Amino acid sequence: MEGIRLSMSILLGIQVLLIILGACFLQYGKDADAKVLIDKDTESVKNKYPMFQDVHVMIFIGFGFLMTFLKRYGFSSLGFSFLLTSVVVQWAIFCRGIFHLEENGKIHLNMLSLVNADIAAASVLISMGAVLGRTTPIQLVIMGLVETLLFSVNEHILIEYFKIADMGGSLIVHVFGAYFGLAVSLVLKPPKGSGPESSSYTSDLFAMIGTLFLWVFWPSFNGALAEGDNQLRAVLNTYLALASCCVTAYSVSTILSEHKKFDMVHIQNASLAGGVAVGAAADLMLHPYGALLVGAIAGVISVAGYRYLQPILLEKIKLHDTCGVHNLHGLPGLFAGFVAALVSYQASESEYGMFLYSIFPARAPLRHSQEFQSLLSKIDVDPGTNRTAFNQACFQIVAIPCTLAFSIIGGVITGTIINLTAPATGSVPEDSFFEDALHWEIPDSNNYESAEKRVAEKQDSTIVKIHEPSETKVAEEKC
Repeated sequence: MEGIRLSMSILLGIQVLLIILGACFLQYGKDADAKVLIDKDTESVKNKYPMFQDVHVMIFIGFGFLMTFLKRYGFSSLGFSFLLTSVVVQWAIFCRGIFHLEENGKIHLNMLSLVNADIAAASVLISMGAVLGRTTPIQLVIMGLVETLLFSVNEHILIEYFKIADMGGSLIVHVFGAYFGLAVSLVLKPPKGSGPESSSYTSDLFAMIGTLFLWVFWPSFNGALAEGDNQLRAVLNTYLALASCCVTAYSVSTILSEHKKFDMVHIQNASLAGGVAVGAAADLMLHPYGALLVGAIAGVISVAGYRYLQPILLEKIKLHDTCGVHNLHGLPGLFAGFVAALVSYQASESEYGMFLYSIFPARAPLRHSQEFQSLLSKIDVDPGTNRTAFNQACFQIVAIPCTLAFSIIGGVITGTIINLTAPATGSVPEDSFFEDALHWEIPDSNNYESAEKRVAEKQDSTIVKIHEPSETKVAEEKC
């Protein structure tokens, strides 16, 4: 009880700190500032808000419902993801904003601030999926605070220094979130048996609702930060990859299944892998057939991961992955990194025109070169480093181990912090893993248990009737 009081006091303290930070560093951007009368980009607000809504639904509804597959952990799956996201979106604004401070030392809020905060929260929710059912709310918040900070640093390095193409966040969001969560999971105590870590007919239906929300809105997730025809390309490529992946996931699920039937775990998760796999190259000239091919391969990778790799990792190194984030986000995200490298290597001015230098800013000529002055007369771009297509592809590849290093090392450190603070803030007892009752008031729990007893007694009496006809009257009197 003392641990719960302390952890909730810490949670309140975190919110107070966020309010103080907001008072010191946040202010409206010019588009929202009433006293600014000129240079307001109202069209950008109109264009971005629908995409923001879609991403917002994915984060708060899609991810939350996707994790409700555990039959006795539905309250926690939805409730804790709601709480965690509410903390992280606030913290992400500061973590990302510190790299983009205005001259007055303030962080200016606009629509992109909100979209980027939601995208950062997606990475944390992916990590939550790896440790779902084994952590307290305050432990999840601790994980979210540390991860968001490291996420922002890694993102800044990949975008500002490596200047990679990753519009849909396959590396920045999915790979980082998956391996961060897996590293935390490896440090935490794994469950000894399956126990309540299973689904029911009803819980799987709720999880499928989350899948459908994510599947429908994923094109917006991959295209929310893009502009113009880049955004349209991101939507088209993601749409095709998701459709192709869905068909492949259904097919391969049946082929690899022991009983040659659809596995709901595969359908709920692997059908989304196409959105992850196409993300890094979503706004590139992947071409329709390329998007379809990437989605199809992602479906195979994801289903095979659930079927074969996840049990091996659990058995060999005790890596417990509750939601299978390695198969939905990790492996398809790594695949996406190589896809983006290949497409970047093939990118040329003949295929992209002058927009090659806005999509790959490092490929623009040097500032004082004659080529840059000539380019400026055709398109408004920043000077680059005159990077070649081969060098761009190399940077795309190098971004993969960089992200893995940040996520895995950060996850191990975070898991250690969680273990060290557990005696003070409390932890989940092993016999309460994947149980709502530890943290939630369960309505009609007594009636539910008595109903289960009545059903069991009724089944027993039916067996008596069938197998012992001479005692039928006695059995009926007992009922």
